[in-house]
Amino acid sequence: MYTVVFVTASGRKEAQKIARGLLKEKLAACVNIVDGVDSFFWWQGKVDKAREALLVIKTKKGLLRRLIKTVVSLHSYEAPEVIALPIIAGNKKYLDWIDESTS
Repeated sequence: MYTVVFVTASGRKEAQKIARGLLKEKLAACVNIVDGVDSFFWWQGKVDKAREALLVIKTKKGLLRRLIKTVVSLHSYEAPEVIALPIIAGNKKYLDWIDESTS
């Protein structure tokens, strides 16, 4: 089973650090970084906002526990967003590539 994981980071520099860490450990096959995301959210009892970078990570379900642990260890946030969604279908060659690219 394959998954897409979303992680928000404080900015491009932190997002790149997380992406490199995940790729180095072969916990992700690919990480896209979308810069300049405007986030609005509840934090400590009030509505807050931040300009963030969004990581879109392609990986396998079996690697999620290690991936989450790695993201948390590299992240500056107290409670970083790390959410995983299943990939229910896809190009077989791309999914095979995810297999080949991850441990």
